[in-house]
Amino acid sequence: MAARNRRPVYGTYVSGSTVRAEELRREMQEPQRDAARRMAVNRAVRRNQEKALYMDLPYVIMLTLAAICALSICVSYLHVQSTMASRIHHIELLEKELEQLKSENDALQTAIHTDIDLDHVYKVATEELGMVYANRNQVLLYDKTESEYVRQYEDIPKH
Repeated sequence: MAARNRRPVYGTYVSGSTVRAEELRREMQEPQRDAARRMAVNRAVRRNQEKALYMDLPYVIMLTLAAICALSICVSYLHVQSTMASRIHHIELLEKELEQLKSENDALQTAIHTDIDLDHVYKVATEELGMVYANRNQVLLYDKTESEYVRQYEDIPKH
């Protein structure tokens, strides 16, 4: 490579003929060295290629097992992914059904509330059944601190 970068010394004066002869000898030997280096590199490359192409039985078995493992992992991944997609779809259907049931429930509750006529209830209670509102002195309030709920058959305390 050094010979390619150097310019020949033709036309310039060099003192003595030994320098020029030595330089010519080096220039002639460099292509031979380059060829020897290329041959050594080619031999090493060929050896590496032969090693790479050589497969013995344990290598083939291990390669087959690795391929089978990779294939089984891919299949199981696809199975899990499809299972998740179907479950998500099922959840979406259930959510739609829940929304539909909620809207139906709200509509029914609204219908129930609109059907109850409190004026009619008051009219029937006062006119037909003879009921009257309680006076303030008829309503008794008491505190029960033992528990938060009232038992049905428990005695009411007297004031």
